[in-house]
Amino acid sequence: MIRLENIGKVYPMGKRELPVLKGVNLQIRKGEMVAIMGPSGSGKSTMLNIIGCLDKPTSGSYYLEGKEVSRLSSGELAKVRGQKVGFVFQTFNLLPRLSALANVELGLRYGGGGNSHGAMAALIWVGLAERARHRPTELSGGEQQRVAIARALVKNPPLILADEPTGNLDSRSGEEVMAILTSLHREQGITLVIITHDSNVGHRCQRIVHIRDGQIVNEEVV
Repeated sequence: MIRLENIGKVYPMGKRELPVLKGVNLQIRKGEMVAIMGPSGSGKSTMLNIIGCLDKPTSGSYYLEGKEVSRLSSGELAKVRGQKVGFVFQTFNLLPRLSALANVELGLRYGGGGNSHGAMAALIWVGLAERARHRPTELSGGEQQRVAIARALVKNPPLILADEPTGNLDSRSGEEVMAILTSLHREQGITLVIITHDSNVGHRCQRIVHIRDGQIVNEEVV
């Protein structure tokens, strides 16, 4: 489903250039659950942004479901992102004035269809039907992250990218979130890529990709 070929990413820093990714090669099969692990500054979030069509590589090629997307325009990338990718972030990224249901419905705006029935179904799937009318400030951190997962899920994407999904949660809430993500992978066949510092999270996946200084240094089958 995902193929990175010799991906490089360089950011301009005044008159200098900062290389963040250096010749990254990676393949992820459809329906696979993969963790990407590495220290801060290793390039893992930049890799996730490229996989999620939020950014384009400086060099190399990125293929998503067999189509090269690394050469697409920003508008074309936005369309691919809206139809193919769901995002779950460490900081939840919920709008505080909207209810949980309304936040999930926002995911439909970028998915090319759907309705409030689908949004409620997604909340039911993550166990939050009774909290649908509550705003984020009325929800625990774990509940907010489950709303974020429902928002990613509501447009039925084939790929979900999670950036440190348990990073702001206590151990119990983190376990609940990982149980939901694991169920998504097992029961719905969604391809799941997780950025994490937590080895316990990494070992819930099928494979761990270790990255350091912008290069993949090791891959571990769990």
